[in-house]
Amino acid sequence: MGSLAAFGRLAAAGWSLARNDALLPRELDELYPPSVKALSKSLRIFAGRQAREGRPGERLARSLEKLGPVAIKLGQLLSTRADIFGAAFADDLSRLKDKLDPFPTVIARREVELALGRPIDTLFAAFGEPVAAASLAQAHEARLLDGRKVAVKVLRPGVDRRVAQDAEVLWLAASLVEKVSVPARRLEPKALAATVIRATELELDLRLEAAGGDELAEVMARDGYMSAPKVVWDGVGKKVLTQEWAAGAPLSDPATLDLPGLDRPALADKLLRAFLSQALDHGVFHADLHEGNLFVAAPAEITAVDFGIVGRLAPAERRYLAEILWGFLQRDYEQIARTHFEAGYVPRVHSVHAFAQALRAVGEPLFGRTARDVSMGRVLTQLFEITALFDMRLQPQLVLLQKTMMTVEGVARRLDPDHDIWKAADPVVRGWMLRELGPTARARRFVDEGLEALRALHRLIEAPPQPQAALAVVQKESPAFAWFAIGAAVAGAAFALAAWVF
Repeated sequence: MGSLAAFGRLAAAGWSLARNDALLPRELDELYPPSVKALSKSLRIFAGRQAREGRPGERLARSLEKLGPVAIKLGQLLSTRADIFGAAFADDLSRLKDKLDPFPTVIARREVELALGRPIDTLFAAFGEPVAAASLAQAHEARLLDGRKVAVKVLRPGVDRRVAQDAEVLWLAASLVEKVSVPARRLEPKALAATVIRATELELDLRLEAAGGDELAEVMARDGYMSAPKVVWDGVGKKVLTQEWAAGAPLSDPATLDLPGLDRPALADKLLRAFLSQALDHGVFHADLHEGNLFVAAPAEITAVDFGIVGRLAPAERRYLAEILWGFLQRDYEQIARTHFEAGYVPRVHSVHAFAQALRAVGEPLFGRTARDVSMGRVLTQLFEITALFDMRLQPQLVLLQKTMMTVEGVARRLDPDHDIWKAADPVVRGWMLRELGPTARARRFVDEGLEALRALHRLIEAPPQPQAALAVVQKESPAFAWFAIGAAVAGAAFALAAWVF
């Protein structure tokens, strides 16, 4: 029954997009290949009167808003890429970030009291009307009893049920795509859907968001590129989150970019460096950095809010990311290719050198050119075509990273149309490489692995198995230093014997 209901909702979503002429909009007819153009005209038969009203972005925004939280998240991502879809399209979708219809304040107050288990006036001296409303929650301006101005985030009533329904539809759509489209399988539709669903489910517990915001605030304080409001833990519950008021003006307001004294190029650089520093240096990053979650102040201060989606990278992924970015900065396509093969992103049946040649075809046209001169739509198309030739599959563990990188680059380009992503990334990536892959770091890893091998040997001595089994276990613990550990143990025994004899 659940699958049948999900199929019905999926069909309803397709019908809504077709009725609004938002699936294959007529304005793009000249760009479609013949088969797609024929399908576009066929779908237009079902278009309603609303399909003649507004631009493609406005029609798509109307459809996505009705389809629910997961669809709105997709619209938020698309709205950050004016360089790919056009400025008008991005602006039309931008209302999905924080300008949706709010629910009544009286309901919000009731939700706060239920979540915190106390009357609202025992914590807040004032609780105002909503100042922003997004797909999952809305924010209210309030003031604590001690006078501090705060923002109170309240989940939409019943949103958990709507997200569960959306998750079923997304999973069904991914399953259908995986069954009917062989080329799409390398994009791992079901794994991608699972990642998106899990991230959205975690957003439904604001206690987790409070913890994520608190952790990232500590990380940001060390880096200095970005800051986060302090969490007010007395005002945190499963459906309520209270934080000190974010400094600055919302980046989602177009007028913010014209504030006096605002250094837009510096803001673009700091935004990109903040993201890369979080991901590379700390392995934890804000994974929802669209304009609706960013506040800025002159000359180049950035405050981030909404920590519902936090991305994490294991040490191996951090190293692969740094080596790939460093390779592009140095235009070392052989190194980039070797890293892809080492990470398992590209099957080893292919040639490293051929893949490096393909990467050169994508990377070289980007250098020495401003953002105004680079068509990201064309770059992404080329990258997709080239990676398909080498059977490169989407990596589910990197989905949030890739999605956030795409969002950050889009926001940076809107801040500064001439933004040079490589120049901005250089100091963070260079610093990481020197610190983590330089001679000192190699020596430190050598010592750490040696000590680990010794600890493994010590564990075996406490409960000694057969000699061959012991050697196998030590090699498994640290293959590069297995013989080093055994040699050190033998040398230690010899030294002890000599000391006893003499």
